[in-house]
Amino acid sequence: MLHLASKSPRRRALLARLGVDFGLLDVDVPELRAPGESPEGYVARVAREKAGAGLLRVVAVPGAVVLGSDTEVVLDDEVFGKPADAAQAEAMLRRLSGRTHRVLTAVSVVSAGREESATVATDVVFATLSDDDIADYVASGEPMGRAGAYAIQGGAERFIGRIAGSYSGVMGLPLHETAGLLRGFGIHARTPRSGGGA
Repeated sequence: MLHLASKSPRRRALLARLGVDFGLLDVDVPELRAPGESPEGYVARVAREKAGAGLLRVVAVPGAVVLGSDTEVVLDDEVFGKPADAAQAEAMLRRLSGRTHRVLTAVSVVSAGREESATVATDVVFATLSDDDIADYVASGEPMGRAGAYAIQGGAERFIGRIAGSYSGVMGLPLHETAGLLRGFGIHARTPRSGGGA
């Protein structure tokens, strides 16, 4: 049985796109970058710690598999986590304005006797944002709870000039790499059945 160790509704929705059955585990893992730790090392460690914390909750369940993931926005080697308030969200968006930044998403899949992981890097080119653009977007509330203070699948989509890499990775779970990792644990993605089209 697959379990997702995450509080993120976006990761739940993304994992559901793979058509796999999974349960949810609410885990609390400190997200603090250690001194001298690279951004890549940081996101990989946090994803691994989330998966490990989840596995401790279901270790008695035969065949349990746990997926943990972490996403961070990186600019000039600085990791932009989730903004603490509107002022911090505005400051992050000003820093990202007119620049190319990198989004790192790490995925860790663990079972009682195995661990596999992948880290995906995506370059995102932001348009130059006006003060009104930033104020309007922050007032929407969407930047809160999101790494780098934006959601590529939401209102910030209009700010994105180009991406090179994984769109779903920027959202929070790179589906191509995740499907490959799960396949190694005998969990195969399938196309969810649609109710019909229009």
